[in-house]
Amino acid sequence: MGRAAGFVSATASDFGAAMLRFLDAYALRARLFPAIIGAAPALAALTLLISWKSFQLSNIVATVGMLVVIYALADWARRQGRRIEPRLYEQMGGKPSVTMMYRADTTIDSGSKDRYRSFLAAAVKRPAPTEADELQNPAAAGAFYELASTWLREHTRDTKQFPILFNENVTYGFRRNLLGLKWPALFLNVVVVAICAVVLWQHAPVNLSDDPTRRVLVVLVVAAIHALYIGFVVGPRGVMDAARTYARQLILSCETFLARESGSRAPTRRRTRRS
Repeated sequence: MGRAAGFVSATASDFGAAMLRFLDAYALRARLFPAIIGAAPALAALTLLISWKSFQLSNIVATVGMLVVIYALADWARRQGRRIEPRLYEQMGGKPSVTMMYRADTTIDSGSKDRYRSFLAAAVKRPAPTEADELQNPAAAGAFYELASTWLREHTRDTKQFPILFNENVTYGFRRNLLGLKWPALFLNVVVVAICAVVLWQHAPVNLSDDPTRRVLVVLVVAAIHALYIGFVVGPRGVMDAARTYARQLILSCETFLARESGSRAPTRRRTRRS
């Protein structure tokens, strides 16, 4: 039995390590971490309320199952984040990487944006909109800036050359996906608290010297901290700030390409992606 348990334990460990290798830096930090935070009370309950004193097959199954559930939650976090993205852009007046390129936006100085427009027009092989074009036909100007931002995203995937851009994209992805999980996470929190309350009621009066009772109380503390963080810290403002910061850095990455064209050495940055 001990040999079998050891084999299954090693298998579960190898499975977990393989999953972590499968997840790249973006998936790990921008998808998996929000999923873990969103499910924190439930994960705490599974960890603390399951007995690990004897390592049985059921424990291994629970461990592997937890890893699979976390991976599924990571994928769901991404889908939830993408689902709320259009609404956030609407509240911001448009996608920041597009709106910041308009002359009316002063986030980046006009002289730099003139250079970026010329470079991007050559890159996408389309004429850049003039100031009159932006006023008379903003939809066409927006289509050009959307095309230009797509070109930039596709050509700034090298994380070693664009590290700042990559990190800003990770921050945006993390905040967006966590916001997408906000209400499901709070609902899960309520479910865990309700289960813990039932367990305590069944063991009334509460005896702090009882190990299972102490574990339930720890889960309740985790749930309380989790609810405060999700309820008061996670919100659209943080996502919008991250979106603007990322968009600004994406546009500024034109400097790297312009420096290459001029023959000078470009500043080192890192790979962006995957929102």
